[in-house]
Amino acid sequence: MHRRIHYTLGPPALIDLATMDIVLMRQDPPFDMAYITATHLLEHIHPRTFVVNDPVQVRNAPEKLFVTHFADVMPPTLITADAEQVHAFRREHKDIIIKPLFGNGGAGVFHLGPEDENVGVVLEMFTEFYREPLIVQRYLPEVRKGDKRIILVDGMPVGAINRVPAPGEARSNMHVGGRPEKATLTGREREICDAIGPALREHGLIFVGIDVIGDYLTEINVTSPTGLQEVNRFDGVTLEKGIWDVIERKFAEGRAGLAV
Repeated sequence: MHRRIHYTLGPPALIDLATMDIVLMRQDPPFDMAYITATHLLEHIHPRTFVVNDPVQVRNAPEKLFVTHFADVMPPTLITADAEQVHAFRREHKDIIIKPLFGNGGAGVFHLGPEDENVGVVLEMFTEFYREPLIVQRYLPEVRKGDKRIILVDGMPVGAINRVPAPGEARSNMHVGGRPEKATLTGREREICDAIGPALREHGLIFVGIDVIGDYLTEINVTSPTGLQEVNRFDGVTLEKGIWDVIERKFAEGRAGLAV
């Protein structure tokens, strides 16, 4: 089969990003000061150079905090640095997940069941290693059936995969052993997309990946969402084409607006 070559690699060069038409920001978390600094620097060139996603909105939408704007579709959640509040939340919900507020990739995620005696030591560890509050959520047993990654483009769902945790794991991230499976959207998942889609469009968040467990939205990923290759493979599609079609349309609209 003849394969079209869409790019070639040349020698490294310094480039003034202000001379570019479009910059795609694909900076991996964690949401730290290097990450925030990148958004401030890119803000200098946007929108004349069209940055995807909008760096100001990326800075204002850390994955585990942005989701709190959609309380009706998220699980019971506590964000706190107070150990007693964590204990009270656990007494109410029994089975909980504790994780760093700005973590990524499943690192530092703990599942603590009703009889687990490690709550105290986990809180001590978080206090020692993190200055930020931590996030505590009611454990969703549906995660054993999978954590669904849904790709949205300009606020509209375009594909999904299910990520099933490995045996003995509460985390479904693929780089810690999660298994991708072909998936379609349920009615509830379409409701979740409808609930958040207008806000994504309003904030210029064109390329987004959300995580859904059971009936609940758990994260909104706005900088480096993964899953496209798996969706393409399972569904026989090319999601990146649709993403770039939207980016080019938005770029043209922006240039027309700047010319007025």
